[in-house]
Amino acid sequence: MTFNGTWKVDRNDNYEKFMEQMGVNLVKRKLAAHDNLQITVQQTGDSFHVKETSAFRTLEIDFTSGVTFEYSLADGTEVKGSWTLEGETLKGSFTRKDNGKVLTTTRTVQGDELTQSYNYEGVDAKRFYKRS
Repeated sequence: MTFNGTWKVDRNDNYEKFMEQMGVNLVKRKLAAHDNLQITVQQTGDSFHVKETSAFRTLEIDFTSGVTFEYSLADGTEVKGSWTLEGETLKGSFTRKDNGKVLTTTRTVQGDELTQSYNYEGVDAKRFYKRS
């Protein structure tokens, strides 16, 4: 399965601006930019188990492609939505519970790099992970 493995954040592109657009305060933005996030993905067909480990929290989630679930972002923002596996791309669409606005995200893998792209209210960002 394409996404299986452990991935450690390597670099960010426009991530702080994205977090600002999301309403994350300055202190949390500075911390998140250096969170050393590591994600471990275990994919079995359309089902996924993801463990997120950072300097601030460890969280495990299970989801199935196309099935809606609730999730709390690292800054505490509550969202509801789903990931959908389309070929070799995971596409996520999550609606914030506090304001009803939509966060979209995709995950793709090329070689030993996983790219997670985000869009919120017209601001795009990317986080790049290396397989560890």
